Amino acid sequence: MAEQTARVHVATEVPVGDLGRRLAARRARLGLTRGEVADRADMSVSYLGYLEEHPGATPGTGPLHRLADALETTVSELTGGAVDLPPGFGRAVREPRMTEMASGECRALLGSHGVGRLAVLTVTGPLIVPVNYSVIDGSVVFRTSRGATPSLAAGQEVALEVDRIDDAFSQGWSVLVRGHARAVTDPHDMRWFAELAYSTPWAGGKRDMWVSIEPYTVTGRRITA
Repeated sequence: MAEQTARVHVATEVPVGDLGRRLAARRARLGLTRGEVADRADMSVSYLGYLEEHPGATPGTGPLHRLADALETTVSELTGGAVDLPPGFGRAVREPRMTEMASGECRALLGSHGVGRLAVLTVTGPLIVPVNYSVIDGSVVFRTSRGATPSLAAGQEVALEVDRIDDAFSQGWSVLVRGHARAVTDPHDMRWFAELAYSTPWAGGKRDMWVSIEPYTVTGRRITA
């Protein structure tokens, strides 16, 4: 019963500080309860809860290093020091292993993500731009504004790449989607996408054009130590 109660923390407790959000997000990504992380970091569950829920919490270097080890990441990642750095600044491991991922794993990872890099051909040459996307009924959909670079994807063959990089362990994965993009004009489909979309565009503003990518290939690779 205690374990079941602890697992509720992963989904229901909402951290309010930057450090707290990063702690809880990393913990949820690893599928760990507060109790499990507290045990790994040699601290009380109540103290970990305090760090996650209080924006003014300022733990010392000792607890931060133990938490980083417990969450298999770095102090810089937990404290936001890597926010303005490109992913992959960690050094390569001595004997990395790269494997091709099966289609099912690629689609599962694609469906769990929310920001991808869209490659589209423009009159001045190819461009790559980030988009907030969702996977709905097997299609990759995103919202943009007419005339914006992502809107130029409509009617083209495009590529969308998503990835996850773990700098602490110099490993990660990437999934590449290739397919035909089309502008969504059916009002029913647009309402359906708006209801099911994971997020609105981070860039904000009026973005009332939906684009759908019908994948014809979904491939991926994973690098591990």
